[in-house]
Amino acid sequence: MKYKSPGQSNPFALLPFIIFIAIYLGAGLYFQAAGVSMAFYQFPSVTAMFIAVLSAFCLSRDPVMYKFGIFSRGAGNDNIMTMLMIYILAGAFSAVAAAMGGRDATVNLGMSLIPPQYLTVGIFLISAFMGTATGTSMGTVAAIIPIAAGMAEKSGLPAPLLLGACVSGAMFGDNLSMISDTTIAATRTQGCDLKDKFKMNFLIALPAALLTIAVFLFAPVPAAETAAHGDFTFWKVLPYVAVLLLALLGVNVFLVLVSGIFLAGIIGLSDGSLSVISLARQIWTGFTSMNEAFFLALFCGGISEMISYYGGIAWLIEKLQKNIHSSRTAQLGIALLVSLVDAATANNTVAIIVSGDVARKISARFHVDPRKSASLLDIFSCVFQGIIPYGAQLLTAAALASQSGISMNAMDIVPHMWYCFFLAAFGILSIYIPFADYAIRKNPWKWEQ
Repeated sequence: MKYKSPGQSNPFALLPFIIFIAIYLGAGLYFQAAGVSMAFYQFPSVTAMFIAVLSAFCLSRDPVMYKFGIFSRGAGNDNIMTMLMIYILAGAFSAVAAAMGGRDATVNLGMSLIPPQYLTVGIFLISAFMGTATGTSMGTVAAIIPIAAGMAEKSGLPAPLLLGACVSGAMFGDNLSMISDTTIAATRTQGCDLKDKFKMNFLIALPAALLTIAVFLFAPVPAAETAAHGDFTFWKVLPYVAVLLLALLGVNVFLVLVSGIFLAGIIGLSDGSLSVISLARQIWTGFTSMNEAFFLALFCGGISEMISYYGGIAWLIEKLQKNIHSSRTAQLGIALLVSLVDAATANNTVAIIVSGDVARKISARFHVDPRKSASLLDIFSCVFQGIIPYGAQLLTAAALASQSGISMNAMDIVPHMWYCFFLAAFGILSIYIPFADYAIRKNPWKWEQ
């Protein structure tokens, strides 16, 4: 059956996400104000999303199975299925590596090399380097979060702080990397070169990263324990080292995680810390430990498709275009458009692709340099992807931390996403004070192109 969108903008199509945010955040804030511990755990996020799914099926009078087809198309698209596979493979790798003693060994190694007062900065820099080199924030989160969670447990530093440093670094890399899907999508939709977008983007991201490092260095936190690390065996560390090196070499993230699972399993079998049966059970435990992130991503993909089909995204675009009257408001409009679309789809690559054509038309009409519009698309999609509590990166981080024995919710990490907050501030500043335009002044854009 073919599904042809009605083609009309409709603000009511945004209702499902509004319902989800109202329930999830509202319940969390209510319980927090009431002094209930772990306030954002009281009303399960998956249940809130399920209620939003039910509301999405009330958006029209189309037959239920017709609407279910639209929902299934969104839930089963390539981006969603890729995320779901990364979720379960990351969970399995984390579970197997921890069961054979790899996580503790890696944490002890890290604690012996990095002074406790610099752990947060170290996690941020390692994640930033890996994210930039590999172009994947999800792969970076999957590899680094178990180590960060273990370091938090050993050092006494707040776990949300270290996890925020990891995800912040991952988003830095995702935003800047030349091989990131967001970079490729932004430059292709705007018709500019990767290197030009990188130069402009770097001038905006660098001060945000430096401020983030300063915050992680000087922010008041509980004193870390100086002698928290113990002994470690290199062979136990090898699976994490292999995962990092394979990712840096550009190996596909699925092959990286599968290789990590098998390597950790072989080491566990060889030293007796795992048996064939316990290895199989740990893999299954890793799969099921990611159920919250799995269901949220699945539901979110389906709802996003229904919102787009019934005109919610079209309404956002239409309203924004009506309020654009100059180059500056055009840039603000592009930033706001991709931010809202990312909040509605919870996928920064999809947000760029959906917003890209409209952003290019706006840029041409108001003479915004395409290299600037590409930079704005990538920056603000990454900003919101890093702070929405139902985004893939924060969900994965929270799930892997919980798997490591630390009670964690995605909302707990949001206040520590300093890089995303600073990146948004410098992104807006670059519109009013075009300091980043220095990167392209020597090669001005020719609009007759």
